[in-house]
Amino acid sequence: MNMLVTGGAGFIGRWVVKKLLDEGHSVTALDNLSNGRLENIEKFKNNSNFKFIGGDIRDESKLDEVFKEKFDIVYHLAASINVQDSIDDPKTTFFNDTVGTFNILQRAKSQMFGKNGRMDGNSWVLDSKEDTYPCKVVFMSTCMVYDISGNEGISEVHPTKPVSPYGGSKIAAENMVLSYYNAYKLPTVVIRPFNTYGPFQKTGGEGGVVAIFINNVLHNRDINIYGSGEQTRDLLYVKDCANFIVKSGYSSKVNGQIVNAGTGRDVTINELAGIISEGKIKINHVKHIHPQSEIMKLKCDYSKAKILIGWEPEYTLEKGIEETSKWIEGTKLLK
Repeated sequence: MNMLVTGGAGFIGRWVVKKLLDEGHSVTALDNLSNGRLENIEKFKNNSNFKFIGGDIRDESKLDEVFKEKFDIVYHLAASINVQDSIDDPKTTFFNDTVGTFNILQRAKSQMFGKNGRMDGNSWVLDSKEDTYPCKVVFMSTCMVYDISGNEGISEVHPTKPVSPYGGSKIAAENMVLSYYNAYKLPTVVIRPFNTYGPFQKTGGEGGVVAIFINNVLHNRDINIYGSGEQTRDLLYVKDCANFIVKSGYSSKVNGQIVNAGTGRDVTINELAGIISEGKIKINHVKHIHPQSEIMKLKCDYSKAKILIGWEPEYTLEKGIEETSKWIEGTKLLK
C-alpha cells in the first residue's frame, strides 16, 4: 500500500516509517523538522520505497501538493507534543494539533470522495468525473487527555479532563476526526498511546523522562524530579507503540473508534529513577514548573486493542530501558 506518515522524522514517526517499509509498503514522510530530525530517517534515504517531504501541516498549499499522490492510509502523527510549551504558547499548539488535523482530514475526504462529492439524503454521492480513492486516517492522540486513573486502569470510556492546552487541542482534534467518520464515513481511528519511550527519543529538555534519566546516569549527573515524584506513568516501549499504530491502520474493526495502548503497569517517577539509576547518582526533587498540568496517576487498560486488533505489548519496562540505554550510550546524542 501507499502510506503517508506526518511527523515521519519524529521519534515515534521514524519507527512507524521503519515498520511500514519493513512490511513492503511505499512510505512518504512529511515533517517540518521543528521537532523531528533528518538523522532519524537517514537509514531510509536509499530505500526506493521511501520519500521525505519537508513541509508543515498548517501549510494548505503544501498539503495540496502532497495529496496529488493517492494514499491508502494517512498515519497522522505530526503535532506539538510538549505539555509545558502548550501552557506557555497555547496558540501554536492549537494550530498545529487541531487546525493541522482538520487540514489533513479535508484532504483525505477530497481524495476519497472528490472535491465535488455531495450528500444525498443519508448517502454520500461520489463525483464520478474525479479520480477518487479510499483513504483512512489514523490520528495519534495522547493519554494526556484523561482524568486521573484508578487502580483498575484507564479504558477508552474513562472521563477526559484536559489540564493543558495540549490535552485540549488533542480532544478538539479527536472530535473532528470522529465527526468525519460519522458525517462522511471517512475511515478514521483515534489512538491514545500512553507515555512512549525508546531509541531516537531526545535526551535533553524536550525528551522523555526515561531518555533524560538514562542520559544523566551515563554522564554521572544528578536526576531532578519535578514535584513529589509520586506521579505515575504507564511507559510504552516505542517498538510496541509503532506496532500498535500500524495495526490500527490495517484494521477496519477500529474505524470510528478510540483505542488505547499501554502496558497495564504504572510506576512512580521515583521508582523509575531508582530502576534507572541503580543507586549510582543522586536524585533530587525540584519545584514543578506547571503543577496544574500534572496528572498524578496514569495507568492503561489496553483490553480494547487486544480484542479488536490482537495487539498487546511485547516489551517489559526493564527490557525497554535496557535497549534504550544501549542506544543512547552508542549515539552522538551522548554529550
